[in-house]
Amino acid sequence: MPEEKTIYFISDLHLGFPDEESSRQREKKIVQWLTQIQANCDELFLVGDVFDFWHEWKYVVPKGYNRFLGKLAEFTDAGITVHFFTGNHDIWAYDYLSSEIGLKIHKTALKMERQSRQIYIAHGDGLGPGDWNYKLLKKIFTSSMLQWLFARLHPNFAMSFGLSWSRSSRNREKYLPFLEENEWLIQHSRAVLLSEHFDYFIYGHRHVPSFYTLNEKSVYINLGQWINQFHFGLMQNGKITQEKAEI
Repeated sequence: MPEEKTIYFISDLHLGFPDEESSRQREKKIVQWLTQIQANCDELFLVGDVFDFWHEWKYVVPKGYNRFLGKLAEFTDAGITVHFFTGNHDIWAYDYLSSEIGLKIHKTALKMERQSRQIYIAHGDGLGPGDWNYKLLKKIFTSSMLQWLFARLHPNFAMSFGLSWSRSSRNREKYLPFLEENEWLIQHSRAVLLSEHFDYFIYGHRHVPSFYTLNEKSVYINLGQWINQFHFGLMQNGKITQEKAEI
C-alpha cells in the first residue's frame, strides 16, 4: 500500500449503449477492473454518464446493471467512498443510488482537497462558452415539472423512449479531436483560475482522453470514455496520472 491514499477516476461508461448484450459484456469488463482495484482503492469517482439513460420512479429503477451496482455496493459496504456525478445522459438520478447503493451523488462541480492538492471535478456538460442548444435543453430536463410529468409515464414506455432518445442523440454527436485552447472546458478552467487556484481540473463528457498543462501549477485532465477505450485517472502521493485498464 502506498503511504498516501489511492484514488481512481473514471467517466462515460454509458451502460445500456448500444444494446443490451454489448452493454452487458462491457459491464463485465468494468466489474473485472473494479475487482482488480478494490484492494487498494480508498476513493472512487464516477464522473458522469455512467448510464446511457437513467430514470428512477418511487418504486421502480431501470432493469439491468446488477453486476455493476452490486460491485459498487461491495465498495461502499467496505467503507470505500464512491462518488457519482450526474452527466447529460443520467441527469435523472435521484436518491436510489445513494440510499440503496451508498453512492455520494453530485449534480454540480465539486471543489475538494486531496493529498494536499486542490481539485475541481465535474462531468463537463454545459460548462464553458457555447453549446447554447444543450444549455437550454439542460434547463428543460432539470425542470421539476418535466421530471414530474415524465415520472407519470409507465416505466416500460418511458425507458424505451429514453433509451431510444439517448441512442439517437449519440448518433448525432460528433466528438471532435482535442482542440487545445478552443476546448470549451479548457476555457472554463481558465475562467475559474482567474479567481481560484486548482492543481487539477478533471472532466468527462468529451470522450477524448487528454492531459493538458494550463500553467506551471494547473493541469486539465479529460478521462475519456469506457465504451471502447477504458482510460482512468489514478491519484497517488499528490500526483494524478492517466492510465489504461488492463481488461
